[in-house]
Amino acid sequence: MHRVTLITVGTLKEPYLQAAADEYKKRLSAFCDLKEVNLPEEKIADESDPRAVAAALAKEGEKILAALPQSTPLIALCVEGKELSSEEFSEAVGRYGDGSGTLAFVIGSSHGLSPAVKARAALKLSFSKMTFPHQLMRVVFLEQLYRAYTIRAGKRYHK
Repeated sequence: MHRVTLITVGTLKEPYLQAAADEYKKRLSAFCDLKEVNLPEEKIADESDPRAVAAALAKEGEKILAALPQSTPLIALCVEGKELSSEEFSEAVGRYGDGSGTLAFVIGSSHGLSPAVKARAALKLSFSKMTFPHQLMRVVFLEQLYRAYTIRAGKRYHK
């Protein structure tokens, strides 16, 4: 059973999204030991200032890297990442998680991830070229992670 760390920046505020996330976390408990690390989003005084955004991302990146377990393969969700099918994502979960038994994922803030976090990632993953609400992406990710583990286990969920 993999030990999975999910590092997220920002809070999941909407009760209906929290309920959905909780449901997938419950389902995932049959396949992995999931630990969540929720970090606060840095405040940005002027979001139109690229330097202010970069500084905030750098601070968030330091916190993300500090929360990342040592020697754990990291998959970073970012828009410029590689798009995978559910089956390919399932294979990636196995490829990166089976060797060490550990795996980490990171979902950055609404401004993305710092270059340092992206550089540390074994895989940069994009779920779509479209933009999703940040809170909703957490639920979509948890569902796809659950789907990946059911595919690996040969369960009927994936149809």
